Amino acid sequence: MDYSQKIIEAAALMFRTYGIRAVTMDMLANELGISKRTIYEKFRDKDEILAGVLKWMAVKQREAFVKVFDESENVIAAIFKLFEMMSEHFRNMSPAFRLDMEKYHNGLVKDLFVNDELPYSNNNTEMLKRGIKEGVFRKDIDISLTNQCLIEVLRLPGEKNIFRPENNSRNVFRDFYVNYLRGISTPKGLELINYYNKKLTI
Repeated sequence: MDYSQKIIEAAALMFRTYGIRAVTMDMLANELGISKRTIYEKFRDKDEILAGVLKWMAVKQREAFVKVFDESENVIAAIFKLFEMMSEHFRNMSPAFRLDMEKYHNGLVKDLFVNDELPYSNNNTEMLKRGIKEGVFRKDIDISLTNQCLIEVLRLPGEKNIFRPENNSRNVFRDFYVNYLRGISTPKGLELINYYNKKLTI
C-alpha cells in the first residue's frame, strides 16, 4: 500500500470520527507517523484528500453491495440487508461529518453522482434485472427510468426542505423506497417485501 492510500484510509476514519473541519493536516500526519510534507507531496490540500476519501468509500460500498447480493437468497432480502448495513454505517458516523459535507463539500458528492462513481446506479440496474428474473419485479417496468427514480429516492433523506429532523433514514426507507418497490413488484415480490419489512427492527 502506498502513502496515498494510507493517507486516504486514515483520513476517512478521522473525518468520520471528528468531522472534516476538525481534522488538521498536523493531526493526520501525527496519526500516520509521517511529516506534513509527505502528505502535501501526495495531495494538494484537504479538499483533494476528501475527494479521494469519498471515491474510496464509494468503491468499498460497491464491493459490499456486490457481496451482499451474491450471498442473499433473493433480491428483496439483499435490499433489506443493504439497508441495515447502510444504517449501521451512518449510525457510526459523526454528525459533524454529515454537517461539514452538507455545508461545505456538497459539490464533491454531486460530482460523484455526475461521474457515476457512487454505487447506487449500477447496482440498482443489476438489482432490477435480477428481480425481474426472479419474478419479484414486473417484466413491464422501464429499467432505466426505474433506476433513476430509485436513485432520486435514495437522495431524498438529504433534502432538508422535505424532511423534518424526526424523520430518520429508517422512516424514509420504509415510507418511500419500500413503497416504490411495492409499485414495481409482482405478488411474489409483495409477499417478500411484507416478510422482510416485518423483520426490520424499529
